[in-house]
Amino acid sequence: MRYTFSSGLKLTSIVLIVVGLIAFGIGYYQNSLIGEHEIHEILGHNEEIANAQPMNSVYKHDVPHSAEHLKHAEIQVHNRPWSAFFIPLVLFFGISATALFFSAVQHAGNAGWSIVVIRVMEGIASFIPVGGLLMIVFIVLSSYGGEEGGLNHLYHWMDPSLTDSKSPHFDLLLKSKEPFLNRPAFVIRTLIYISGCLFFLWKIKSLTRKLDETKAVSDHKKVYNWSVGFIVFFALASACWAWDWLMSIDPHWYSTLYMWYTMISCLVSSIGVMLIISIFLNKSGYLPAFNDNHMHDLAKFLFGFSLLWSYLWFAQFMLYWYANVPEETVYFFGRYQLYRDTYFTMLIPNLVLPFLILVSSKAKRNFVIVPIMACVVILGHYLDFFNIIMPGTVGAFWGFGLLEIGAFVFILGVFVFTVMYSISKLNLEAKGNPYYHESKVFEYPF
Repeated sequence: MRYTFSSGLKLTSIVLIVVGLIAFGIGYYQNSLIGEHEIHEILGHNEEIANAQPMNSVYKHDVPHSAEHLKHAEIQVHNRPWSAFFIPLVLFFGISATALFFSAVQHAGNAGWSIVVIRVMEGIASFIPVGGLLMIVFIVLSSYGGEEGGLNHLYHWMDPSLTDSKSPHFDLLLKSKEPFLNRPAFVIRTLIYISGCLFFLWKIKSLTRKLDETKAVSDHKKVYNWSVGFIVFFALASACWAWDWLMSIDPHWYSTLYMWYTMISCLVSSIGVMLIISIFLNKSGYLPAFNDNHMHDLAKFLFGFSLLWSYLWFAQFMLYWYANVPEETVYFFGRYQLYRDTYFTMLIPNLVLPFLILVSSKAKRNFVIVPIMACVVILGHYLDFFNIIMPGTVGAFWGFGLLEIGAFVFILGVFVFTVMYSISKLNLEAKGNPYYHESKVFEYPF
């Protein structure tokens, strides 16, 4: 059975793309009009903000309203459009990559229950080429093209004065990290991450398509082997791209569980997308084998991974705060000072609501509650990435405006169009998989 990409949904996704571009363009223009006078007003509006040390300041002895501080503030203002675009790009690329990872886990574990929705996972993963291309362009533009090596200043370790021992801004710590944190290696690693995901996506999809035709045990074994290979690659790549793309925004700080924290944020969002698309296809008559038992199990993952993310958030926050080491707590101090509302508010959609609502087995079988909660969780983890990226790149000059809304709507439109178009090219019934029948008759025992 094949899904037909309806003209209505196609038009909706195109409208999202166009509206997102227009909103982002207007926001970009408005942001470009912010001058020195407006920066003075923003810095002086709140005494706490005015006296806050910029978290990623290139300069070690900034004082409010000094020439160097104003220069840094101008950089932060210029960063906002880039940061606004980067947040949904990282989130949706992570959603697609973790969807491929989750499908690989199903193949490697010889899971039976999930084969009915395996094509949905492959469809979501099909955003990897588009999201990967956008990510490569973004990283290249961030690394090359400006006076100091990039068109933005999201990664202040790229400033050559920081690793120049003769510069007054010389940073010994960043100099020690230069073998890893340097522009050529940064771009090359990004190419490796994305090309690796592209290769495994192509390989696994081609093998599962072949398995539908041959139904051969040998082909199923190949799917198993390549899935195990991708799990190994993903374990390394997802850790490294979390360090590169996100943690290096705050290069003086590090966390040993950061890679798990960001990966689980993408994974739980990916589960939410799987639920939304599976329910949509089922209600449209294209995925009749999907029932409340499959939804119940996916909702269990949505519930469980939400708690796992919350545990990782708390473990990271509590241990660093308890140790009270200045080099470590600065990451949280800045967010507590300038982003207190968003940093703690995100616990409501990411922990409180999933825990209170999805703890019920009956709620996990409700075709209205589950997709609503999936949307809540996805938006909650957008807020999570907002709190990861914005504090270290724009500081006090943050907000939710046309830039953020436009970027999210644009990436969402591209994601919907790409994923649904890809699903329309797939056979939704993976009949070649030996566990497909088991998945069709799967029934949760209670």
